[in-house]
Amino acid sequence: MLGDRHCVYAASSPTGPAFEGAQISCGQRAAVGAIERVRIDRATLEPRCKVIGRDVWSDDPLFAAETEGIDISGVCGSGIVEVIAELFLSGVIASDGTIIDVSTSRVVTDGRTRSFVLHGSGETALRVTQNDVRAIQLAKAALRAGIDLLVERSGIAPAEIRLAGAFGAHIDPPYAMMLGLIPDSPRAGVRAVGNAAGSGAVRALLSRSERADMEAGARDVVKVETATEPRFQELFAPHSPFPMQPQRPRIWLSWWSCRTRSRWAASAVVGDGRAGFETA
Repeated sequence: MLGDRHCVYAASSPTGPAFEGAQISCGQRAAVGAIERVRIDRATLEPRCKVIGRDVWSDDPLFAAETEGIDISGVCGSGIVEVIAELFLSGVIASDGTIIDVSTSRVVTDGRTRSFVLHGSGETALRVTQNDVRAIQLAKAALRAGIDLLVERSGIAPAEIRLAGAFGAHIDPPYAMMLGLIPDSPRAGVRAVGNAAGSGAVRALLSRSERADMEAGARDVVKVETATEPRFQELFAPHSPFPMQPQRPRIWLSWWSCRTRSRWAASAVVGDGRAGFETA
């Protein structure tokens, strides 16, 4: 949804269930034991991760003891976003989404494509496959095409972004912007609002005036049908690649540097510039 005090526009983008862990080879719902945070060392390409229900990271000596009895069997939505972003920032994934044959045992041949071993080993290892990357590319392109379509139709430039739902509550905004899920925006202007639908339902049940306001507002919403909108496909294709092109390191550094006041920092440019991304 996109709007201001004068009007509200709404659209539904066909992102599919990839952001919820479905259609991902090692994806799962957000439950205890699911990988929810990922960081990859830029030099060694060794990953470290954090699972739901525990505060320690996998490189902590206490990780094995802390996760004893927990089945680390998959990656949830926020973990999928972070591992794809980290792989791109580490140079393992190209801007077109291809997993590159870099010098690390973590990248393994998977038929005619490649996979990245995120956690574990052998048959039970959790891997990020080329198809997983493609699924995220399609989902995020659909999401951004819907957003761009609303901006075009409404003429409203988004000043603030609110992320609703369980996925929105746990996704890290810098990674969402880096992958192109949401438009570039000041970090302070992006925040999660939790279960917005549930909160609205409670207000509608407890207050007749609130319910009347919601009903009146719903009638005035301008609906944009992405399924029948010719511009949707035109907007979809440009958002499939990852937004930062590696052949333009100076622009890359400038783009990231404008956010050093938040949790982002552009400390150095190495190779194509991806080493300049850091998170707190």
